[in-house]
Amino acid sequence: MKSGFYLIFCSLIFVCCSKDEKAGLYDFIQVPFGFDKPKIPADNELTEDRIKLGKLLFYDKLMSRDTSLSCASCHKPELAFTDGLPKSVGIDGKFVMRNASTLTNVIYNPYLLSEGGVPTLEQQILVPIMEHNEFDTNILILAERLNNRKDIIDLSLKAYGRPPDPYVITRAIAAFERTIISGNSLFDNYLRNSELFSPKQYLGSTLFFSERTNCSSCHSGVLFTNFHFENNGLYVNYDDEGRKRLTGKDKDEALFKVPTLRNISVTAPYMHDGSFQNLRQVIEHYNKGGAGHHNQSKLVKPLHLTEYEKECLIEFLNTLTDTEFLSDKKYRL
Repeated sequence: MKSGFYLIFCSLIFVCCSKDEKAGLYDFIQVPFGFDKPKIPADNELTEDRIKLGKLLFYDKLMSRDTSLSCASCHKPELAFTDGLPKSVGIDGKFVMRNASTLTNVIYNPYLLSEGGVPTLEQQILVPIMEHNEFDTNILILAERLNNRKDIIDLSLKAYGRPPDPYVITRAIAAFERTIISGNSLFDNYLRNSELFSPKQYLGSTLFFSERTNCSSCHSGVLFTNFHFENNGLYVNYDDEGRKRLTGKDKDEALFKVPTLRNISVTAPYMHDGSFQNLRQVIEHYNKGGAGHHNQSKLVKPLHLTEYEKECLIEFLNTLTDTEFLSDKKYRL
């Protein structure tokens, strides 16, 4: 396990360091050791003013119809930008369709939402604004509100050369979200110093990266996700159609994007519907081999883990927590 993972890890470092990147493009983000440099769209390069404006909008409750909610209401930095609820609560106390996804390393996501229907962060911003159970408003109305705020107007002109409009709103928030990068966990430090792991953490890592559990088949690479769509056998019958909601295809029924496991210890409850309260319940689910949905991944099968092995897996998952990231003041107003 160790040697194979180190080969993969070192190849990522080589790719990261060998590129001839545009000077200044990454001045406002810190790419963690071993991570590839992320893509930043040419029409929304990061600047100090754009990030500052995006953060102001991210925390501004003008985003919702009745000014009761902001993006930060469901994406709290101390919870790795989740909210600790099974399903988020939107305007008028209405429940959102799914568990709030973490924004950890969202800059690397090739598509957004659990069914993967939105290709860019700029476009994703529109979803909660218009969704009736979330902000339930219109971006044109939101732009009108923001044009009554001198601080927002002044910063918008500095950042994008125009007053706050839909173009500015979506790009500014996306710019801030691209700075939400986490890669300084105990696991990351272990890769540079293998003496940092306890025996239980080491055994947990061995299990995680083994063919016996297949955990790393889906939760792979430094991001701990392959961004594929899978069914993990949570139910035989699902209330949520998953990716089929986007494609209309039966083969996509109850398939959801594989989530990152970074900072997993603080993003409970788990699964698309928040049905598991803790990591122990998650491990028990996979140990039993799933409920047997017709689209269940063939990788999900009984594991026959001992109680000690379950504890070790949880110990390893806890090493993916980046405490510096969770307390970083640059993500707060």
